Amino acid sequence: MKRSATLWTGCVLAGFIALIALVSLFWLPYDPSDTSGGRLAGPGDGHLIGTDKLGRDLLTQLMTGSRIAIAAGLGSVVIAAVVGITLGLMAAFAQGWFDDTVSALLDILIAFPTLLLAMLIVSARSATLTSAVLAIGIAQSAIVARLTRILVKRVLAQDYITASRTSGTSWPRIVGAHVLPNIWPTLVVNLALQFGLAVLAEASLSYLGLGAPPPNASWGRMLQEAQATFTTAPAGALAPGILLVLLVIGVNLVADGLRDTFDPARRRRTAA
Repeated sequence: MKRSATLWTGCVLAGFIALIALVSLFWLPYDPSDTSGGRLAGPGDGHLIGTDKLGRDLLTQLMTGSRIAIAAGLGSVVIAAVVGITLGLMAAFAQGWFDDTVSALLDILIAFPTLLLAMLIVSARSATLTSAVLAIGIAQSAIVARLTRILVKRVLAQDYITASRTSGTSWPRIVGAHVLPNIWPTLVVNLALQFGLAVLAEASLSYLGLGAPPPNASWGRMLQEAQATFTTAPAGALAPGILLVLLVIGVNLVADGLRDTFDPARRRRTAA
């Protein structure tokens, strides 16, 4: 990890956004619903970045938006991991028609874009942050499940698994002692990538009005609200866009760094 500049760069970028979200839990410049700042005011006069079209402080909106972005990413990844790993393990140990059925269902779910599937699920429920997180997590669980199935089947084909079964080791013990330790590095990298995709999906849903409802300040809804006033007050669109890009790039760099850390041979090939 000391050698991975990619990993540390990603940690700094993602950690910066996480720090903003953490600070927002205890301190905000203004109340999120305070509209006394004046419409589309520029930086200054007590507002470091300015105000939006309703007179709300942009810095306050950005800080609360970072909290929503990270909550959406973590929540979606947890749901995708729990559902996806469970289904993947079941499919890997299954035989015959059950394995074929689960594989076909996973392929059908993966064929749908994550955002489209999330939109369908949110539309069937209600436009809340919980619905958005649930929808994104379910949509991403198919990707995690297929990857888990492939990895588990690869491990089960090894000779030491056969030896363990021959010695009388139970399947739950084999999963805990051999299967999960061998697949978790690849799963961690994939889940880190899914985190970035979940943040983008939540911002997209909020931009379309299917994410966290007002007065919650989502970066996606901030972008949508600032679209009409971009020429006169560009900070309202640039600020959430920059933070969104920094978070996604940071998480992707963390995933690349973890991949290099878990696979030293790949790092040597890249350096060569």
